[in-house]
Amino acid sequence: MTETLIKTTGLRRSYTMGRETVHALAGIDLAIERNAFMVVLGPSGSGKSTLLNLLGGLDRPTEGSIRIDEIHLESMDENDLAAYRRTRVGFIFQFFNLIPSMTALENVAFPMQFAGVPRKERNRRAAALMEQVGLADRMHHRPSELSGGQQQRVAVARALVNDPQLILADEPTGNLDTHSGAQMMQVLANLHHQGRTVIVVSHDPRMTHFATDIVRLLDGCVVDEDDY
Repeated sequence: MTETLIKTTGLRRSYTMGRETVHALAGIDLAIERNAFMVVLGPSGSGKSTLLNLLGGLDRPTEGSIRIDEIHLESMDENDLAAYRRTRVGFIFQFFNLIPSMTALENVAFPMQFAGVPRKERNRRAAALMEQVGLADRMHHRPSELSGGQQQRVAVARALVNDPQLILADEPTGNLDTHSGAQMMQVLANLHHQGRTVIVVSHDPRMTHFATDIVRLLDGCVVDEDDY
């Protein structure tokens, strides 16, 4: 029997730009099952990244509700949202967001400081994750010494440090070549097979081959395949 992990109701997000109001999301209703691999497709400006930011607690809706298990994100204060992001969500970004002065191992270990994990344990867990993503021999390299695909795998390892059950990936293949992009898709598929819920925003139609669910966005609205 399937179980709903995420439910959004009437989700809207508007921004004021000068004298105009931009409606990034115009009333989104979604029910996402636990252990789904959902791919969100849409052109630039369709609201994909806005949706991901709301689900990850990086932004707040203008209207509507977001329920994750029994938690209502829209009613949480900033401290509760920070705890939610730290313990329950792993973020993977298009531009990697690695710290240039740190080694790959240090980048992966860094988020654990905020969870109060001792240094020895941080390094042990970070090394195990680096091995899991196939970069055991690149632990002590800095980002500038790694390829784009390797940097993205470091970012995946960093996203996993607190063992989140929800993985949110924003255009994870956007800055990768074809081969590295295919490798990244397989990494995400493996995370899904391990029991995690994965939500990916992408322009890349290849990503749909791994999806259990596909959502198409246009102008902040969910549309069916014929209208897309």
